[in-house]
Amino acid sequence: MRLATKISPVSTKPAASAKINQEETPFEALASICSVLVVGLFILTFLAQNYVIPSGSMKNTLLVGDHLLVDRITLMPLASWMPLIRYREPRRGDIVVFHKPVNQPGIDATDADGTPQYTPLVKRLIGVPGDHIHLRNGIVIVNGVAQPGGFAQPTTTDNFNEFLDDFPAVPPAEVPGSTESWAVNFSSYIQDGDLVVPPGMYFMMGDNRHNSLDSRYWGFVPRANILGRPLFNYWSFEAADGQLEQTGFGHKLAWIGHVLVHFFPDTRWKRTFHVVR
Repeated sequence: MRLATKISPVSTKPAASAKINQEETPFEALASICSVLVVGLFILTFLAQNYVIPSGSMKNTLLVGDHLLVDRITLMPLASWMPLIRYREPRRGDIVVFHKPVNQPGIDATDADGTPQYTPLVKRLIGVPGDHIHLRNGIVIVNGVAQPGGFAQPTTTDNFNEFLDDFPAVPPAEVPGSTESWAVNFSSYIQDGDLVVPPGMYFMMGDNRHNSLDSRYWGFVPRANILGRPLFNYWSFEAADGQLEQTGFGHKLAWIGHVLVHFFPDTRWKRTFHVVR
């Protein structure tokens, strides 16, 4: 006689002592928050950063109140710890964000202890190392070749300024707003009427050529000062020139209230996700 093996059915019901839904402990909640903060901090530090346009020096390419997402990876110096990232050197014509190479009292801020701050700026890169640059009647000429000026404010008989439009014909020492160090060293970079960009340096100008404190006033930008390049405008809100540069708690609180009240009518909706070129 064959003996049948009796198999007891396996219960699919959870044990009474098991909890189906376990509540998250305070430690686990804190760990989750910290992980989000770490990822966000990494992105803002190494990959991308928010930047708001406070002045009209790049008008009409960039407007006061444009909020930009800045790529901090592409123009970074090559790093061995991130071998898969695509790097490249800054190119002529790029719009770049960089730290201003000098601190101008009365224009740039200082810390509470008097330490100078080096203001982040956004300008168009006009000259790379080795370039010979001069302007004639507002037209930029690099290495003997006139550059397209469609993105820049045109020069007319009404707005012509010899220092700005025939640079470097007029030494910066003769112009208000120029830095002393640039005025002293300026002549050493002049060759046959051209300004020669030295190694490791870059020459920047604003597209609003007649209303831009740029390399014509304070000189070259070191490679290490370049932070990145704007990718696109994720939000644009109408503001007056210099309004976003005002400091103090009262000004900031008033601006927040203004934005809340005028968010919909003063947002430039057509500039949302506008690619920066």
